Amino acid sequence: MLEYDEKRNYIRMEIDCDVTYRLAGSDELHHGRCSSISGAGVSFIADRLFDPGKAMEINVIPKNTVTPSMTAFIEVIRSAQQDDGSYEVAATIKSIKGD
Repeated sequence: MLEYDEKRNYIRMEIDCDVTYRLAGSDELHHGRCSSISGAGVSFIADRLFDPGKAMEINVIPKNTVTPSMTAFIEVIRSAQQDDGSYEVAATIKSIKGD
């Protein structure tokens, strides 16, 4: 058995579900796909590049109705263009919005 030393504070979970996102202070809503999430961060596919430090609101929408959606305030860490022209955005979760 291979040993693995996890260096993250929170385990990252690979997921595939819809997200909506918008820049802080904007009403312009965009749609994307969430690719991973942890207790401290999120990664999603967007239609444009976002500069590091940008504040955003994201709503992660699970595929099943058992798990509720999650709305969080995030800060972009990095954004990288993918082969298909979309952008993978990695961000730190700053807070989770309550009901």
